[in-house]
Amino acid sequence: MHKGLFITGTDTGVGKTHFSALLLRALRATGVDAVGMKPFCCGDRTDAELLHAASGEAADMALVNPVWLRVPAAPYTASLVENRILDVATAQDALVTLRNRHSFVVVEGVGGWRVPLTDQVCMSDFAVELGFPVVVVAANRLGALNHVQLTVDAIIARGLRCAGVVLNEPIPAEPDPASVTNRGVLEQLLRVPVLGELAWGEAHLSVALLASLRTHGVLP
Repeated sequence: MHKGLFITGTDTGVGKTHFSALLLRALRATGVDAVGMKPFCCGDRTDAELLHAASGEAADMALVNPVWLRVPAAPYTASLVENRILDVATAQDALVTLRNRHSFVVVEGVGGWRVPLTDQVCMSDFAVELGFPVVVVAANRLGALNHVQLTVDAIIARGLRCAGVVLNEPIPAEPDPASVTNRGVLEQLLRVPVLGELAWGEAHLSVALLASLRTHGVLP
């Protein structure tokens, strides 16, 4: 059994941190020594703080988020503005430490699959080096069909296992034709499973979604 999971999104702000935090809390509630990691933060550190809290503060914040840039932009852009080189090696070393100390690591990417970290390395390269199965989080709205298929295809093309897709309702809204039908259509189009859905404001991972993650071999 693999020792972790990589969480990517179809874009920024689609609910990666929300899903990752709920997953961590669910795992720890069942006795799994699971910790979260946000290798790269840009702007504030809220995402990493949420993962740190969801991990029961079992890992040092310096390991949960080893690289923090203050400019709210893509990591490569932020590093240019701050006139510094983004230290990918530091993030890789922190990940090795977390894997050695804990049973399961939930690693959340920044932005989408191809967000640049440097002029030579992007988030997908970091995920390939990691080698964990990948779960795609997508906002359940108009445009999801295109964005999800592009992301899933890109993950598979890099030789990684795409474990499936989670649809997240990003804002409270009246149901529309896209949000109502996205899951069913994706189930017909994708080569990977739609693992489940997250409702707006959901405070716990549903039993159905947790069971789906286990059924598809995503979790220990």
